[in-house]
Parts: sequence; C-alpha cells; structure tokens
Amino acid sequence: MRSGVRLGVDVGRARVGLAASDPSGALAFPVETLARRDDVVARIAAEAAERSVLEIVVGLPLSMSGGDTASTADAREVAAALAGATDVPVRLVDERLSTVSAQSALHASGRNTRSSRSVVDQVAAVIILQHALDSERAGGMPPGVIVEQS
Repeated sequence: MRSGVRLGVDVGRARVGLAASDPSGALAFPVETLARRDDVVARIAAEAAERSVLEIVVGLPLSMSGGDTASTADAREVAAALAGATDVPVRLVDERLSTVSAQSALHASGRNTRSSRSVVDQVAAVIILQHALDSERAGGMPPGVIVEQS
C-alpha cells in the first residue's frame, strides 16, 4: 500500500463532494461539498495542493451494465480538467451505487433526504475513496484508470 493522502471526488450536476484519506491511506473521511460552478476544478485543485495529495480519485458513475451515461461523460470531463490543472495523478474508479449507499447510510442514521442534501455528496465521496483504498490494499495495485493530461 502506497502511503500518502488521497482526495476523493464525487461529481454531481449540482454539487461535488470531497473526501480525503489519512496519510497512511487506511481511512477516508468527509471534507466538504462544493457548489457546482465554473471554478469547481480550481477549488478541487487548491484542496489537493493544500493537502499535498498523492493522487485524486474521481468516481465514475457507470450504468449497472457497465456502460456510460450522461453522468459518466460529466465525471470524465471533470477528471480530465483536474488532470490538466494539477501535477498529481487523477484516477477514475467505478462508483456504481455510491450515492444510493450514501443515502441509505444517512437514512439509517436518522437523516431524511431533504436534510441530507448538503452531506450526501461528501458521504458518496467517502464511499468512493474508501473503496479505492480497500481495493489497493487487497490487490496491491493502484485503483481504477489513470486520466491522461490533455
């Protein structure tokens, strides 16, 4: 397992959730939810620089059959823009059902959908990043697919 902080990103049309790992790469935790605006890539890049991250892990929302969706294209665009805006590797990892899992976890903790909107994207980012960390620990290889700088 490589050591170093990772930044997890859950790209949504209205909001972007951020999560980070501890320096050992064992545990992911929520960071913040950003409004989806024109400067969102710069804000994510600034967060990555502030935390001196090893890499950025962006969730790739594939359909259940593994195909692309409109959200998949959006996540790829944000990941490509991040790869061009930072000096750290950006990886795309499968995030099927991460938002559903996040909503279920929040509901189980007593929060309803309306009161959870501000944090569901952060929880989804935690789920994406934790899955990537666990995958690397189990398989010994970095997770997902590296995004080439354009």
